Amino acid sequence: MNDKIYDISIIGGGPAGMFAAYFARLRNLKVSLIESLPKLGGQPETLYAQKHIYDVAALPKISGTDLIKQLTEQLNLMNCDQYLKTSVSSIVRKDNLWELTTNHETIYTKAVIIAIGNGAFQPRRLTFDYDPTLESDQLNYFVNNLDDFAGKDVLVAGGGDSAVDWSIDLSHVAHHTSLIHRRNNYRAMESSVEKLNRSQVEQLNPYIIKGVNFNKSNSRKIDVTLKMIKSDETKVVTADKLLVNYGFVSDSKILNDWNVELQGPFIKVSQEMETNLPNVFAIGDIVTYPGKLQLIATAFAEGPIAVTKALRNLYPDKDFFQHSTSLFEK
Repeated sequence: MNDKIYDISIIGGGPAGMFAAYFARLRNLKVSLIESLPKLGGQPETLYAQKHIYDVAALPKISGTDLIKQLTEQLNLMNCDQYLKTSVSSIVRKDNLWELTTNHETIYTKAVIIAIGNGAFQPRRLTFDYDPTLESDQLNYFVNNLDDFAGKDVLVAGGGDSAVDWSIDLSHVAHHTSLIHRRNNYRAMESSVEKLNRSQVEQLNPYIIKGVNFNKSNSRKIDVTLKMIKSDETKVVTADKLLVNYGFVSDSKILNDWNVELQGPFIKVSQEMETNLPNVFAIGDIVTYPGKLQLIATAFAEGPIAVTKALRNLYPDKDFFQHSTSLFEK
C-alpha cells in the first residue's frame, strides 16, 4: 500500500491531465498523475503524433508529438508523482479520502480529477470485409510517419477536422492526394475548409467507399471502389495508400463502476467541473455541460477551474489567489 496521501490525484495523462497536474503543483498541492499507458500524451501522442493541432493559444500550429514534448517539459518544472502503466479499477470513499484501487497499488487522495479523454478508444473502421493484410501497409487508420506517404498517391476518407487537416498536410509530401466524403459539406473548421479549397487536394464528393482490394496488376497498390450517394454510379480509384478518418469509438464503461453521474457516454459536471461525488472532478473530452466545446484549448482551461475548486474545498482558509508568474521571480 502507498503510504502517501495526495491532495489531488489525476486519472489520465493526456494534455488535459498533464496541464491540470502542472497547475496543481503551481498551487503547491501534493499531486499524483495516473496513466494506463507506458507514457504520457493521450490521443495527440498515440493517435495524432504528426498531425498539426491549431487550437492551442500562442501556437499557430504544433504536432501532437511536439505538444506533448512541451507539456512534459512544463510538467517537469513542477514535478509530481507519476504512475504509468497504472489502471484505476475502483474509486471508493473512505474516511474523507478517496481510495483508488489500481493494478499495482492503492492510492489515497483527498480529491480526484478524471481526465481520461475518450476512454479506451478505437478507430471507426470500414464496415465491409476486406483482406486484413491491407492494414500492414496500404490501409491506414493512423499516421505514424509522414514519410510513409511521401511520393505516393493517397486517398483520405472522412469529412471532419482530422480528415480535412490530414489531406492538406499529406498533399505537401504525397504525389497526389484525394479526399473522399459522403457529403458536399464538411464537418471541419471553416478555416481548414478554406485551406482545403485552395489546396491541390482532389475532392471526391459525395461518395462512399464500397470496397478495397489489391490491384491485380500491382500488388503494392489498391483499388478503391466508390459509390456516389443516391446513385448507382460507381468508380474505381487506384492508389498507394488509403487513410480512413471516420473518428473513434470510445469505451467508458469503467465510469459506471465509479458511480459518477453520466449524460450519455459523458460525465456530467457543473461549471466548476464538479461531478455528483464530493471532491471528484472531471475535465476534457470525457465531460459535458452546457456550451461544452471538444477542444484542447477548452480542456486546458477546465484543469485550473477544477484544481481551484478542489483547493477551496480542501483548504477553505488558505489564500488561494496567486498569479503564476510570481512563482519564478527571483
